[in-house]
Amino acid sequence: MRLIPLYTWNKGLHNMKLSQMNFMKQPWAGGVTLLVCVIVAMLLANLPATAHFYHELLETNLSMTISNENFSISFPQNMTVEKFINDILMVVFFFTVGLEIKREVVCGELSSVKKALLPVIAAAGGMAVPALFYTFFNIGTTTAGGWGIPTATDIAFAVGIMSILGNKVPISLKVFLTALAIADDLGAILVVAFFYGGDINLPLLFVAILLLAGIFLMNKLGEKRMMFYLIPAIVVWFLFYYSGIHSTMSGVVMAFMIPMDARFSRSYLDRSNKKYLRRIERYDHDEFEQGIPFPNGPQRHCLRRMSYITNNSIGMSYRLEHALDRWVNFLIMPIFALANAGVVIPDISFFNIFQTLPLEGVGFVGMGIFFGLLLGKPIGITIASFIAIKCKVGAMPEGASWKMLFAVACLGGIGFTMAIFVDTLSFGELDPTTTDMLRSSGKIAVLLGSLCAGILGAVLISIFAKMEKNR
Repeated sequence: MRLIPLYTWNKGLHNMKLSQMNFMKQPWAGGVTLLVCVIVAMLLANLPATAHFYHELLETNLSMTISNENFSISFPQNMTVEKFINDILMVVFFFTVGLEIKREVVCGELSSVKKALLPVIAAAGGMAVPALFYTFFNIGTTTAGGWGIPTATDIAFAVGIMSILGNKVPISLKVFLTALAIADDLGAILVVAFFYGGDINLPLLFVAILLLAGIFLMNKLGEKRMMFYLIPAIVVWFLFYYSGIHSTMSGVVMAFMIPMDARFSRSYLDRSNKKYLRRIERYDHDEFEQGIPFPNGPQRHCLRRMSYITNNSIGMSYRLEHALDRWVNFLIMPIFALANAGVVIPDISFFNIFQTLPLEGVGFVGMGIFFGLLLGKPIGITIASFIAIKCKVGAMPEGASWKMLFAVACLGGIGFTMAIFVDTLSFGELDPTTTDMLRSSGKIAVLLGSLCAGILGAVLISIFAKMEKNR
């Protein structure tokens, strides 16, 4: 047996601790966390010991009710744990998505026409073709309205797989898929807003528009204090929730209202820090003889002022995106997965997505979603990219080949978060039993389609990378 030196073990333990500390900083960490939550949700929903508790918990009523002999009012109406997750917690998710889209449009990969055209056109193709695949399998049936389910890409899983594959994927294609996923998110947001809302309450919607107009004007007048945006955001959510437009859209709209410019300029930051540093030094000299440890009272005031000014020298949009990033990736999205991926599997045949459900008038929901993600996404992305490049409105990513672009496009078929979210909004016009069965079937198809798309993309990338290396 080969003995391992003690310092090697110590180094290994040290690296293990560092890796645990840095887990949340890894690009693949969000995808791994979601995958674990999906498995846990499936177990909770199907194990005899936990199934009843799991479903009872999701159906627990969270509404506050005020009543007497003459009247009774609940707020928010019909707010269960599941609706709280999908209608309130997911608002924060959509808010961060909106902040990210705004940043990319203002100063990122979508900031210029030349940068934006190829991923935007590719994203449009990657949404249109999966919708056509789904429609092909469900045209003329009561399930035709679920066409939006296979149209979105889950950036957490896609980027996670690319990170695991390392340098097999050209950096230009990593940037391409990331920008495509961001444009894809914007498209999915528009799909939800226009096609998956309820009956519109026009007076409430009009009030919401007036309030948003006031917030927009406040932004243009230079207001950069956070409370003047976050407090109205709660009112906007309330108005959207009761107006018939899905409440998560309030998060996206408010994200675009958040100012990106900092409250304090660079010159003001420099002057202020110099001023407070001089005061700190003076107070230190004045009280040195009294033995008061650093920082004393006046010095703490100076440090707080420096911290405040430094913090506000970063734009509010950047601060919020940075502050919410880990909460969204490691709390909100896992909770969403736990609440929505718990599909009841009555028997093994439920995984057979290639058969129609025993319901009158329904189409092949599972097949439409599965093939929309697995085939529709890469075909749509590749064809749209080919047209854009041949028409010279976009340029092929540097160092990339058509084979590798197609392989990366396969990862676009990973549609977990947004696909399941759209699935939870679909088929609501049918009776509850049918709706539940269709949504469960849709979730299974999303999971299987995303899994196969991820495996296909990873295998093709590995094969094509090896071929190009041996060339």
